[in-house]
Amino acid sequence: MLEALSYTFMQNAVIAGVLVSIISGIIGSLIVVNRMVFLAGGIAHSAYGGIGVSIYFSLPMLLSTSLFSIVVALFISVITYKNRQKLDTIIGLTWAIGMSFGILLVDLTPGYNADLISYLFGSILAVNTNDIIFMSIILFLIILILGFFYRDILAVSYDNAYAKIRGVKTRLFYTIILLMASLSIVIAIKIVGLILVIALLSIPTFIAEKFSDSLLGMMIFAALFSMFFTLMGLGLSYTYDLSSGPSIILISSVSMITVIIFEKLCKHKIFKNTN
Repeated sequence: MLEALSYTFMQNAVIAGVLVSIISGIIGSLIVVNRMVFLAGGIAHSAYGGIGVSIYFSLPMLLSTSLFSIVVALFISVITYKNRQKLDTIIGLTWAIGMSFGILLVDLTPGYNADLISYLFGSILAVNTNDIIFMSIILFLIILILGFFYRDILAVSYDNAYAKIRGVKTRLFYTIILLMASLSIVIAIKIVGLILVIALLSIPTFIAEKFSDSLLGMMIFAALFSMFFTLMGLGLSYTYDLSSGPSIILISSVSMITVIIFEKLCKHKIFKNTN
């Protein structure tokens, strides 16, 4: 694995993996705490429309997909903020329209013979310098927003009604969380693809919950776990010539199952000792 770091593409993959891990740890925690996992899945799949736009108009994939996802997130925010009962319907609608729109644009692109597997399951080894710069900017913006508005975002995440009584602009921060999630999802798609992106955002957070009792702690632990899973998955994919995205998620999933089993065994032992 160490000799692989002499290659530029591998260096870019490691840097991108670290950046995306930090982003997914932060945003994954917010998504789980705000119970937005299914909503994030809708944004992820509707982001395929942005991929179609980038292919049809020959635009940078991350930029066009980000803009498309921002529009989707704003639409969801406007429609669902006061009508949460419509959330499932709206997610299903954006999911179907986004993917259909993207696939049709790919079909209409003259002479384009796309490898759609790379979009579905990620291609971290194809990350370039421009992608890394874009990821760095998004990470900086997320940290900046959290630095200034952490208490407000915390209040909205745990008790929206109480936050509103306190004078917090709950609609604004609900929208900000959705926008940060949409940008993070687009970046994560580059690493693990839109099929597996929710696993990257939720699995490290699930494990991090076991080791922290605060949102900030959860973000830190989730970022560290995500970083470990990503680098281990990257090493596994390089060593055995496997797809990087599924390798990362496989290691994440095995780790989560191990944590669950260990937790069950500990509880069973404690219960047995008390009797």
